[in-house]
Amino acid sequence: MNPTQAPTALLAEDEPLLAAALQAELARLWPELVVLACVGDGNSAVTQSLALAPDVLFFDIRMPGQSGIDAALALADAWITTGPQAKPFPALVFVTAYDQYAVAAFEAQAIDYVLKPVKPDRLQKTVSKLQLTLTSRAQAATKSIASTSSGDLLLDDTLAQLRHLLGAAQSTSPTGTPTTAVPLLTVIQASVGNTIRMVPIADVLCFEAADKYVRVLTTEREYLIRTPLKELQEQLDTQVFWQIHRGTVVRAQAIESITRDEAGKTLLRLHGLQEKFVVSRLYSHLFKAM
Repeated sequence: MNPTQAPTALLAEDEPLLAAALQAELARLWPELVVLACVGDGNSAVTQSLALAPDVLFFDIRMPGQSGIDAALALADAWITTGPQAKPFPALVFVTAYDQYAVAAFEAQAIDYVLKPVKPDRLQKTVSKLQLTLTSRAQAATKSIASTSSGDLLLDDTLAQLRHLLGAAQSTSPTGTPTTAVPLLTVIQASVGNTIRMVPIADVLCFEAADKYVRVLTTEREYLIRTPLKELQEQLDTQVFWQIHRGTVVRAQAIESITRDEAGKTLLRLHGLQEKFVVSRLYSHLFKAM
């Protein structure tokens, strides 16, 4: 953020009354803050954040389309390749009505949170924290710290925080109670014309989300199923199947090589398959040389 410019924000909240209350309270506590947009779903939160490049994001945890956490992950991925090169990743605040798991997760990380209904004293602490963060960034910029490298570090920090938060969210239900264990998949039932094929999970090399389907890839062929990837992941052994992108899960033992292309993308190749799969920066920590 340029020290001479007013700080900017984007709000993502699907309940209009709560969005209006948050915006009004921010106007009172932080008059200089300019709210560039207020959107009501996760997909819009990502596209508008990329288009407007605000300094601060307030993301509701539960939104239509995709959750605030998923939207933040998608935005972090896109920021690397299509985001504004001169700006660091926005300071991120989550808004949630469920504090059973969220408080512990957020308190352990640098990402801040605000509980619904928003309380002025708690929001004031968040505002103070955001102001300090933006001031520190502005001072770093004026000291000629390389914007690219410092921006990369900020994004790396955010990704590390999101990884911890994602793990906490996946181990709890939407109301904050611990999720019960789901039996692991042993076979995939895939429709092939009028036939149901029973595909042993031991034969599967990769699951990849594609529009309304999930591609199930083996060395022999590809199947399409309608079960959402997120639902499948709950039934997969995470030691056997690694998530490498928000839409891709691969068998770890099938990984042949990891390379980086001219554009800086990390690409993964699996034994028995010709195509390459993109590894998002969120999961690139899985492939550090030993």
